[in-house]
Amino acid sequence: MPGFLRALDRNAERWALLVFYVLLVVTMAVEVLRREAFSYSSIWGEEVVRYSFIYLAWIGAASAVRERAHIRIDVIMHYLGPRMKALLYMLGDLVMFSVALVALYWSFETVTVSWKFGSVSHGLRVSMVWFLMAVPIGFTLLIARLIQSFVHDVNSLRTGKAVFEGNQLFD
Repeated sequence: MPGFLRALDRNAERWALLVFYVLLVVTMAVEVLRREAFSYSSIWGEEVVRYSFIYLAWIGAASAVRERAHIRIDVIMHYLGPRMKALLYMLGDLVMFSVALVALYWSFETVTVSWKFGSVSHGLRVSMVWFLMAVPIGFTLLIARLIQSFVHDVNSLRTGKAVFEGNQLFD
């Protein structure tokens, strides 16, 4: 079981992103084909694409925290030692953590209102709770990844190792 949990920790966001991306692309391709070839389109296709994109964005934000891929100004980081880098990354994680906690708390309000009044989507006729849960799920994943990042930074600070700065896209 630990091997499964380790694989889940490494790849959970990737798998979810892959599922939502494939769902988005396939639905969009089918809808374009239906519209152009058959002059017919469905109302549900646009909703599937929209809500898949929303889930992609929120799960992608958590994945970006894990990879330290969020946009940041890191010019000063090149001139700092490993100890100071770790402290700055920890400060940034703490600020993001506090904002994410507040946002998580308030994101449940829309979900509970939707649950209370039983709102459904126009095309799919599915409860809006499933779509509105993208925000709390995203913030929960983001908070979990921030905690992991903070623990890694504390370990780097304690051992004196270089802090993880993310994978570089370009040289």
